[in-house]
Amino acid sequence: MKLNAVIADDEPLARERLRFLLSVDPEVEIAGECRNGREVIQALRNKPVDVLFLDIQMPASSGFDVIERIGAAQMPVTIFVTAHNHYALKAFEVHALDYLTKPVEPERLQATLARVKERIASKSALMAQEQLKSIFETIHAAAQPPAKTYPARILVHNGTRDVLVSVDEVEWIEAADYYSCLHVGAKNYLLREPIKQLAATLDPDRFVRVHRSAIVNIGQVREIVREGRSEGAVILKNGQRLRMSKAGWQTLISATRS
Repeated sequence: MKLNAVIADDEPLARERLRFLLSVDPEVEIAGECRNGREVIQALRNKPVDVLFLDIQMPASSGFDVIERIGAAQMPVTIFVTAHNHYALKAFEVHALDYLTKPVEPERLQATLARVKERIASKSALMAQEQLKSIFETIHAAAQPPAKTYPARILVHNGTRDVLVSVDEVEWIEAADYYSCLHVGAKNYLLREPIKQLAATLDPDRFVRVHRSAIVNIGQVREIVREGRSEGAVILKNGQRLRMSKAGWQTLISATRS
């Protein structure tokens, strides 16, 4: 794991000392040095940085100003390096990983680097887990069958004319041998398609086959009448009475409850 580090300090000697101490660790590469807050902001916006050693008191903008400008959530792992202990509490309030006082001691810096590597490794593992989860979710979604769609219109051949009948306007459908008769208000349309085949193409939440010879538009049903244990009837809004089987009754009741 190679860590890109940026050192931000307005004192040349402080930058030199920290650069020397970091050179001992082969996993740390100095990606840049900054003399003030403005340069830090520019460096963070121009290239990826894993860890930032940030002085608090600098010309132009302080270390806290940098975090405010960039945003705490967008900051790399940040280590404050300063000669003033009284900033420690505020440093941790802005989610700094650690707080080093000058002059930085080698042992203290190595302990801090160990924490940096642990933090970055944990973050990388979490990102990998999220990416893997996203991949699995994408594969799962792709494997799901597409939602079934139902026609909004039915094409009926009528001699030399083709009529498009809106499904919403169909009140009920009657079986007629190998044909199906669509009842739409005062008009009837004969469709060359068996009622069983036609039923499979209609939305079951809107159309129910109440009898082997009849399909009803649920929105057109006014009453449901039980006549004994196995037979019954549905009465449409237009007054039409249709026979209903026991299975048809159960299906209709289930559809009206959903």
